[in-house]
Amino acid sequence: MGGTAVVVGGGIGGLSAAIGLRRIGWQVTVLERAAVPADAGAGISLHANGLRALDALGVGAAVRAAARPQYSGGTRTPSGSLLARMDGAALARELGTPIVGIPRATLHRLLRAALPPECLHTGVSVPSVDRSAPDRIAVPTGAGVLEADLVVAADGVGSRLRGQVFPDHPGPVYSGSTVLRAITARPVELSSDFELTWGQGAEFGHIAFADGRAEWHAVLNSPPGVRHADPLGTLRDRFRDWHEPIPALLAATHPEAVLHHDIHELVTPLPTYVADRIAFLGDAAHAMTPHLGQGACQALEDAATLAAALADAPTVATALARYDTERRPRAQSVARAARQAGRMGQQLSHPAAVALRNTALRLAPSRATIRGILRHADWTPPSLG
Repeated sequence: MGGTAVVVGGGIGGLSAAIGLRRIGWQVTVLERAAVPADAGAGISLHANGLRALDALGVGAAVRAAARPQYSGGTRTPSGSLLARMDGAALARELGTPIVGIPRATLHRLLRAALPPECLHTGVSVPSVDRSAPDRIAVPTGAGVLEADLVVAADGVGSRLRGQVFPDHPGPVYSGSTVLRAITARPVELSSDFELTWGQGAEFGHIAFADGRAEWHAVLNSPPGVRHADPLGTLRDRFRDWHEPIPALLAATHPEAVLHHDIHELVTPLPTYVADRIAFLGDAAHAMTPHLGQGACQALEDAATLAAALADAPTVATALARYDTERRPRAQSVARAARQAGRMGQQLSHPAAVALRNTALRLAPSRATIRGILRHADWTPPSLG
């Protein structure tokens, strides 16, 4: 089955959906609200499920070539004491691929490169669509109206299309955590590919990149909307007594590179990921906290699953029903697990609770860490035909 699709949103999920749809013979237009391609962001870890989805979409090899495998790492206390070791080699043996780290901007560029330039239209806002016709859907763009067989709503956590289709849904809510992050301006000497450090109501982590630079992030318990006149200086004060390489990572960062976002999530699950000829995907469908590193991976799963469903089904309605059946239970389960991981990890602030958590992590066998990752990363994409 072929057709025409409009993808609203040019982020990881939207671009991946467009790649998948074109791979099965659809004509695709991607509409991105930003005036320039969305390369904002720091770094990202991609687990086996995300990489397998990229393989199904035909871009896995290019992403792996630009990424750095994560074979060493773990979780520490602010003093540097090891709580749990991540055996990346053992994980790679289990899954056939290691976790990899890559700058978001690089991933975005690779996804855009897999599409013809004329597919992507920037500076186009889509606040609503017209679903009145039974066999088509109309997308007003400001410069005219596009008609399509399918609209993919990949317009992020604040999705306008989600608000139109589900007006009674409460929408995203603040998670209680805010994140500051950046990529270092120069290479940094690191002893691990990936690391997290947990304090009281705070997490600091890094991802090493292939060029020697690193992404770092600081996740903090905070009221929403708090901003700092000097974010980098605030973090240097906040983490001045934490172990290396945290001070070194901050010292290697330009102040203007620091991004600051409050973390919002869909605590109330959507009742369905489809409506008429609209498929919701990525954060628009299941925005989750970053505590499992699965947000982008779930969007990639969405994209591969949607393309596979449309490749096999006789009608759009049949394909979307399959997409919803396959994706909604899994994505919502991962979102719940991410929320729980945050509550038991970064968000814990009471000293007694932090001490209990740390003791439990030290006593847990390394195999338990691997099992926790396998629970969400061991996913096989459907065939795109």
